[in-house]
Amino acid sequence: MNKEIQLQDLGNKDYKETWDYQEVLFKEIVDIKLEKRNQPELETPNYFLFVEHPHVYTLGKSGDMSNLLLSEKQLEAKGATFYKINRGGDITYHGPGQIVGYPILDLENFFTDIHKYLRFLEEVIILTLAEYNIIGTRSEGETGVWLDVGTPFARKICAMGVRASRWVTMHGFALNVNANLGYFDNIIPCGIKGKAVTSLHVELGRTIDEEEVKAKIIEHFQTLFEAKFNSSVIINQ
Repeated sequence: MNKEIQLQDLGNKDYKETWDYQEVLFKEIVDIKLEKRNQPELETPNYFLFVEHPHVYTLGKSGDMSNLLLSEKQLEAKGATFYKINRGGDITYHGPGQIVGYPILDLENFFTDIHKYLRFLEEVIILTLAEYNIIGTRSEGETGVWLDVGTPFARKICAMGVRASRWVTMHGFALNVNANLGYFDNIIPCGIKGKAVTSLHVELGRTIDEEEVKAKIIEHFQTLFEAKFNSSVIINQ
């Protein structure tokens, strides 16, 4: 089992370009897995992409279009794009000030349990928030990380949605760090009515060092997944 993960920081990159790149890496891993049937000594690689997207709304395969509250012209006016995509979950927003992480892993290198995988992704964020004295929790039946669950002030700080096939993952999480929350007013986030969204900088009342947050995410991801990130392949494009 290969538990090394190749880390790539793509900087600010168009959503569709990044999605296409994910698909390339995803296909690479799946193709190697098919070859392994005849060459069991082959190892599959693992990848982890950090990226920040320009303003974009994405709708998961089970999502409801009515949760997007903007027309095509209104999207253009706000400088935002929209895509229907092949992850789970409903609608969400990505934009500047948000740390997006896309683990593209062969789970057979770690464990073959999608529910455990999602819980580990949540735990990575929960542990990261704890370093800022923010108590992140899960909300039953709602993937992601929330604050003040069970109170009238419940608010989501990190959305998640993944795709997995042949135990290979893609898509991932979006943690609001210095995000402009006004863009969430144009959707019903994750299709959940009546619950707010927040960002780390709002909770702490100051701008947050995003590189510092990324470093903490990496640290907790390595620990939980018993993995090793290959820092020699970090790139900024």
